[in-house]
Amino acid sequence: MVVENGDEIIGTCHLTIIPSLTFVGSTRMQIEAVRVLGKYRDQKIGSWMFDQAISYAKDMDVSIIGLTTNKKRAQTKHFYEKLGF
Repeated sequence: MVVENGDEIIGTCHLTIIPSLTFVGSTRMQIEAVRVLGKYRDQKIGSWMFDQAISYAKDMDVSIIGLTTNKKRAQTKHFYEKLGF
């Protein structure tokens, strides 16, 4: 996913759709490499990106959404927890 403001890329995340053996061959989505350009943080862009990613997962009939992050990024971990991860 790429989020643009005019000609500027202000946010990205990598969404991978993966066939899974869990839940009788369901489909899962892995979210990773989530980034929002520093000057655009605290403007709800990250939350919007996750809303879009989850909507896309529903459209793709995904059963499981996984999220990868660096455990050293405590503020980011808190953000993800507020989103329900």
